[in-house]
Amino acid sequence: MLGTPTAPMPAIQTAEETIRRFAEQRTRVDAALLGFCDRYLGALEPVVAEAIRYSLLGEGKRLRPILVLAAYEAAGGTGDASVLAAAVEVVHAYSLVHDDLPCMDDDDVRRGRPTVHRVYGVPAATAAGLAMVPLAARCALDAAAALGLDEPTCGAIVRELMRASGAGGMIGGQQLDLEGEGEALSLERLQRIHRAKTGALIVAAAAIGGLAAGAPEERVHALRRFGEDVGLAFQIADDVLDVTATTDQLGKTAGRDLELKKSTYPALLGIEGAMDRANALIQDGCGALGAVGLLTPALDYIARFTVQRRS
Repeated sequence: MLGTPTAPMPAIQTAEETIRRFAEQRTRVDAALLGFCDRYLGALEPVVAEAIRYSLLGEGKRLRPILVLAAYEAAGGTGDASVLAAAVEVVHAYSLVHDDLPCMDDDDVRRGRPTVHRVYGVPAATAAGLAMVPLAARCALDAAAALGLDEPTCGAIVRELMRASGAGGMIGGQQLDLEGEGEALSLERLQRIHRAKTGALIVAAAAIGGLAAGAPEERVHALRRFGEDVGLAFQIADDVLDVTATTDQLGKTAGRDLELKKSTYPALLGIEGAMDRANALIQDGCGALGAVGLLTPALDYIARFTVQRRS
């Protein structure tokens, strides 16, 4: 869950108030994820359904769904968008299930417990990930309709989510990441990989919040730019944590980037240089929101948490 940042919050809302608000949203998102399991998994093979449930209901920061809700509220949304936010988390969870598979990063620990394929087997984990994306699309469509959004807006939200998860987003970024293992990548190429693999869904989360609130294109564009900067900063911080934190702190295996011979931001820029780059991105993203009157305490907090977290 989101924790306390080291930088002060804007005076109009204290860090404690923001954390309390995020805790409430986290509770609503978790309830929506449980509802997703109850509503959409009944037609699947039992082992696949259990694998999906396991992947969704464990501990996690819930950064992406909370970003959906923060963007939605910043853009003037007044309904309960928790189910829509949960659909974004389903796509994120799918990416973790497949990222951990033996043919990918071959990891044993995720969110402080055994990975899905270690518990349910590779075939069930593979099938679970494949099922989660279309189920997330169905959930997003149903949730957008339940918010009273018109058909074009519902379609735009689903397209946003599917673009982020597809060949131009997470899947394409994962492929580029695998191809780059063992190579000395340039900073430009590394950023290209991570803007897709990590950043695409964070961009979608911010944009979906704005679309659901009926924000004009100028504001949705600013939210996308914020998402791009936060997404890349998130990955830079991840790379730094991989070499500075322990497995217990991370809830996943520390040092995997080095084991897999991946190029990283600390390797290219040094730890201090990498964090300087991440902080510059956060400043840029927050500036984009400030220019259109969308920089709320919640969005500012999320941005700063991205680089100041410890897991």
